[in-house]
Amino acid sequence: MADQNKPGLFEKGGKLYWLHSTIDAFDTFLRVPGTVTARGAHVRDGIDLKRVMIMVVIALVPAALFGMYNVGYQTAVATGASWGFWKMFFYGLLKVLPLYIVSYIVGLAIEFADAQIKGEEVNEGYLVSGFLIPLIVPVDVPLWMLAIAVAFAVIFGKCVFGGTGMNIWNPALLARAFLFFSYPSSMSGSDVWVHIPKDMPAVDSFTGATPLAIAHDGMGALNAQYSFMDLFYGLIPGSVGETSVIAILIGALILVWTGVASWKIMISSIAGGLLVGWLGHLGGATELPAVYQLVMGGFLFGTVFMATDPVTSAQTECGKWIYGFLVGALAVTVRLWNPGYAEGMMLAILLMNTFAPLIDHCVVSAKISARNKKVRTA
Repeated sequence: MADQNKPGLFEKGGKLYWLHSTIDAFDTFLRVPGTVTARGAHVRDGIDLKRVMIMVVIALVPAALFGMYNVGYQTAVATGASWGFWKMFFYGLLKVLPLYIVSYIVGLAIEFADAQIKGEEVNEGYLVSGFLIPLIVPVDVPLWMLAIAVAFAVIFGKCVFGGTGMNIWNPALLARAFLFFSYPSSMSGSDVWVHIPKDMPAVDSFTGATPLAIAHDGMGALNAQYSFMDLFYGLIPGSVGETSVIAILIGALILVWTGVASWKIMISSIAGGLLVGWLGHLGGATELPAVYQLVMGGFLFGTVFMATDPVTSAQTECGKWIYGFLVGALAVTVRLWNPGYAEGMMLAILLMNTFAPLIDHCVVSAKISARNKKVRTA
């Protein structure tokens, strides 16, 4: 008769206990763990970190699906091919899918190895980061570059800080920043945003330049290639998931409705971008009306999905307004007055990630001072 007190294979004392973290991660992926609090006061809810992360992934799905279609659409436009909707979509799917495979294999391998070494549970945070990274890079980025960027982001952006919930900067943006500064030729220019097969050369009239790059030549140059509705719908060259305003707004509604992301950060970021865009237009720094700043590049995508990261953004309610406003204002400031960076959203979010704790500290200190002053005068 088997020993009833003998530990299970993956339990402490079992032969394969060293795989406990991995087994636990797969065991709890689609269901809530059976462990509950035994004492003390706790908030009891049906949602946990894994469910929050999955809601963000669901909110990203519209942008991802449109991005796949747009990859095929841009290829058809560039080569003059007469493709239908499904041909464009499946072509884009086959181009984007390897980005996801590399992102998740490399990222999760490091996450699982880190958890096993530390003897801790596997963090669920990479469910979102792994989904985000392929959406904020050019479709033609070499896979080996992407693998190195993912490894850098996970190791130096998460693991060294203690994992999910402890990181200072958004890991997905760290991966993009690594690519941008390490391999600039693969992250800038007009030939990286649209995949053009070698056996289907581009037609003479196609440039592949993004609206942000064209906008530096003035409103006339932008209107000659793209209308405002083109920018709004997202039928433009750019990173895989950042082009469609409609798809991003659907994701924003999901995040706000479920309470996963802060609408205060979204609104204040848009307000900051519009204000600086209006001042730039008024002062002659750009011919573009302020609203164009919202529909070009990664402004709206960054505002909705990365500036609102609950780990790296401000935590206080007042701090969220300040943090979001500065993200939007800095992003457009970089666009208008720093010709070295056509897109400023990545730099703005990473910079404000750094200062988010300081913003919260100042807000809390100001409230404590005001409260103490009120007590002394009472």
